[in-house]
Amino acid sequence: MTTTVDPFPEVEPRSLHRRRFGAMVLAAGIGSMLGRSSASALSKSAEVRFIDFEWIDPARDRAVPARLYWPAASATKGPVPLIVFSHGLGGSRKGYSYLGEGWSEQGTASLHIQHVGSDETLWRGNPILLLDRLDGAADEREAIERTRDVSFGLDRLLHRDNPFHAAIDRRRIVAAGHSYGANTTLILTGAQVIRDGKPLGARDPRFTASIVISAPPFYGETDLAAVLASVDVPTLHVTTTEDTIRIPGRYSPVQDRIDVYTAIPTPQKALAVFQGGSHSVFTDRSLRNGGPLNPLVKRATAEVGLAFLNLVHQSDPAPLEEWGATWKPILAAAPTPFPVPARRPIRKLPV
Repeated sequence: MTTTVDPFPEVEPRSLHRRRFGAMVLAAGIGSMLGRSSASALSKSAEVRFIDFEWIDPARDRAVPARLYWPAASATKGPVPLIVFSHGLGGSRKGYSYLGEGWSEQGTASLHIQHVGSDETLWRGNPILLLDRLDGAADEREAIERTRDVSFGLDRLLHRDNPFHAAIDRRRIVAAGHSYGANTTLILTGAQVIRDGKPLGARDPRFTASIVISAPPFYGETDLAAVLASVDVPTLHVTTTEDTIRIPGRYSPVQDRIDVYTAIPTPQKALAVFQGGSHSVFTDRSLRNGGPLNPLVKRATAEVGLAFLNLVHQSDPAPLEEWGATWKPILAAAPTPFPVPARRPIRKLPV
């Protein structure tokens, strides 16, 4: 049931279903690997809570629904880091719940934005017109609207009238997304194309890092390095050896994911590749999508995001190194820590 929140009332906690990871690991036959690192225990808090917002951007007359996963007080120490997440084509704010739950359990808030021009409504209506709907959702104009959704949602969350704004650490705001949402994330952190001789982008300088899961190519662009030349924030790339995109009108082989990673110019980047798992293994689909590997990839993805942010924001490579050792049985490639420069000063923005 959707909760309408505008203006902002006091948040009530909601108990969510907890995954029984131990049984899943045994089913996969690799339960012994969990004993090697405490980093794999995403269970500090017995309670995860979220709240839904029904925002409207008046400048575009566009709805921007969002779901905020907020850590329990017992999981936080000081200002709360924030990850702003963008869903893939045909998704919603309710998707990727394992990320919202896993991150918030460890003290990091997660704001999941829903993009009304490319959300779950694509799958409804006349199936004969599905291809037309997909073409419209993947249009360049919608790609830019998605970035504006994310920036607007962040504006609202950081506004002084929002009860959460004072608790958020402005130095640790991260963009993240899966598939189409990964493209959205890259645009928000510097990717751009040239149109009519001018650069077209939507960079938001508030994002200090990004988590890019299963990034498609920028369809129609022939020079990927030029598109990504201005991406300079630390970036984590996550994919699998079977991460092929197949939807009507769109095809993208696994190599595209690697090409995106390679084209990022900054040395402050890391790549995690799981051995097996489809493009949709990162969504909230069930065990039938990847069998016993499915929950393992999900849990490991939530963990590697936090380990990566420990490196970026705290200059601590140990969690990322431990993650690679812990999840080695299901990895084709583990991320390698990189040197981290001093933090940039916070840019003061109007509220």
